[in-house]
This record gives sequence, C-alpha cells and structure tokens, in this order.
Amino acid sequence: MTVSLEQLRRCHIAVDLGAARTRVFVKGAGLVVDEPSAAAVNTRTGALIAVGQFAEQMTGRTPGYIRVVRPVSGGTVVDIEMCQRMLRHLLGEKLRRTLRRKPRLRAAACVPHDADPLARRAAVETMVGLGARRVELVDTLIAAAVGCGLPVERPEATMILVCGAATTQVAVLSLGSIVTAERIPVGGEAIDHAIVQHLRHQHELMLPSQSVRPLQLALSGNGLTPHGPESTEIHGRDVATGLARSVHVDTAAVRDAIHTPLTAVLDGIGKVLRDCPPDLVADLADRGIMMVGGSALLPGLDQMLVNATGMPVRIAERPDVCAVLGLGAMLDGKIQPLGLDPLAG
Repeated sequence: MTVSLEQLRRCHIAVDLGAARTRVFVKGAGLVVDEPSAAAVNTRTGALIAVGQFAEQMTGRTPGYIRVVRPVSGGTVVDIEMCQRMLRHLLGEKLRRTLRRKPRLRAAACVPHDADPLARRAAVETMVGLGARRVELVDTLIAAAVGCGLPVERPEATMILVCGAATTQVAVLSLGSIVTAERIPVGGEAIDHAIVQHLRHQHELMLPSQSVRPLQLALSGNGLTPHGPESTEIHGRDVATGLARSVHVDTAAVRDAIHTPLTAVLDGIGKVLRDCPPDLVADLADRGIMMVGGSALLPGLDQMLVNATGMPVRIAERPDVCAVLGLGAMLDGKIQPLGLDPLAG
C-alpha cells in the first residue's frame, strides 16, 4: 500500500476525486458527499453559482457568461483552486466547522495507479487548502479492492477492474500490494462518445448532452448482448436542419460502435495477465475478475469480458462507491494487516 494502515487510522476524512463524481467519507459519519464533479462559474465576476448535481444539470443550458467546469480529469486534479471551492460548498458550512475543530486534521485521498508527481502534488494541495495538516495518498486500486471485500492482504491473487469515466485501471493484487497493473485511457466517456459519433455519422442525429444519457437510452435492457432489443427509438437534433427528430437505431450497430473503444480494455487485461506470475494466474482462473466503478454497470460488459477471457466476472455490490468505502474501512480500522514476523535464526 502507499501508506501504512496505522497512518490511515489517524485520518479524519477520506476523499475520492473522480472525473465523474466526488465522494467524501468522514470518520464516524460515513459517506457524506456523493455529487458530480462539476461547478458552474460566472465568468464576469468569478463567483461560484452552483456545484454538484445542480451544476451538472446546467451543462449545455447556460447563457454565455456562465461556464460549467470540471476541475478533475481522469482522477487527477487539473484546477486546484476550483476543486477546493467545489469541495468547500459540497461539504457545507456545518461539516467544515466540525472539521476545523480538529487540532491536526489528517486527510486521505485516492490517486490513480502510477500517478505522476504533479498529480500527487495536486491532490495534496487540494486537501491542504481544506485545512488538512497531513495528507495520505492511497492507490485507487487498493482502496477499491478493500471496498468491494476482496482479500487483498492474503497471499493469493485477486484481480480488479476499476471502470471510471475517463480511465480504466486493471490490476492483480497479492499480499496487500499491486503485483502488476495497467492504466487504460478509455472509460465511460469514451463509450458515450462512440455512441454519439455513431448516431451523428449514420443517422445525422445530434444527441442532447445532458437531457438523456446516451448509454442508458441506446442500450436499454441488455444492449451489449445479442439477447437485447433489436432497435431503440432515440430523440435528438437533426444535423442539417437543427430540428428535433426521432430515429429507430439498430442496437447491433451500436454494439459494434461500442466494441471499438472496449478493445483497448481487453488488450490491457491481456497485458496484465501476461506480466503476472503463473501461480497467480492459476488462482485467477477460479476467482475471476471483480468489476468496480460507475462504468461497470454498462449492460452486457461483464458478459463480454467473460467471453474474451474465459474467467468468471463479478460486479461489486456498490461498484460506484467502492473506492471511498475502502478508504473509510481503513480509517475506521476495519482492515487488519497480515502479520509477517521475521524468522529468528
């Protein structure tokens, strides 16, 4: 792990800054914030107008002087000041006052696997701006594995697939550490984009950016599997005339459009398995892959991975909040390290 469990038990607050959603866990209070990572700003005055769900609903619907920004991209903070302002408003005055009473506030934050020093520094600076005196960084893969109940501390292989909005991370864990891992720059946003582009090129239709989720609309039922509905009606704007129009879309063609970005995910899984020791791969043949992250709920994705790898694939009970719940379990001292005493001799 990035830090020891003893250090994490001293933390008071844990934050998972994702490209899609921001989640905050407070020791003793549980999960207190689960909101979209979005903020609406008045470009004339610099004032913050809305954060979270309300700011998300404003996307594509604002006048020219209001801009909706996303201070987190791919699990990395790209605008420290805006991220701090967003977090302050999401926490609320009452909770911030409670945290300020801590004499030496300690915070824990998730960082993507193999995050560069600048990304780590940005996460630390964001938490320091909220009043944290010390910040502990934990790999998202470790936190998510703990959050979904995988036995990461045992000397046996566990494989986890973190399906995020901007990136997908896959890793094999053993003895509380990452044996081999891969970060793939393909996530839920890339899949949404593939569907939008398919509809634009094949049907000359532009989907509204926020009124409907392209995936949920185009993949109703088991859209990624051959047993899903043959066609789906989609409403959007005609590219040529700009008028509202509805078309019936063949879901088989949508499946083909989605498979293109997902090929990179399958390649990443193959690379991790090739780099993994044979003994651990033998363990994985029985235990399979655990899927977490908001994009893990994409209909039919688990069955696609089963067909490609031949291994059993499971989706965590609450895949979208596994990382922050894993951090919370470490803060509450629910995870016990495996005792490895040196042999006397």
